[in-house]
Amino acid sequence: MSVQYPRERATAGEKPGNEPEEVRLQNASKQIVQNAILQAVRQVSQESQHREERISDSRGHIQLGVGELTKKHEKK
Repeated sequence: MSVQYPRERATAGEKPGNEPEEVRLQNASKQIVQNAILQAVRQVSQESQHREERISDSRGHIQLGVGELTKKHEKK
């Protein structure tokens, strides 16, 4: 829900009919903000995924190492 503010009267040098330009600029501004937010969310998501992969990989290596030590120990 957007807040509607009363339109001020045109001041000297301002043409009363610039609303389409103003609306176009507002829409462009909203699009820029939406794109920036979307890009930030994607970046955080990718960083989280990479962090989880690194944690998963490091756990796999530790578990593999422990398993190998156990097997070597059993052979002796």
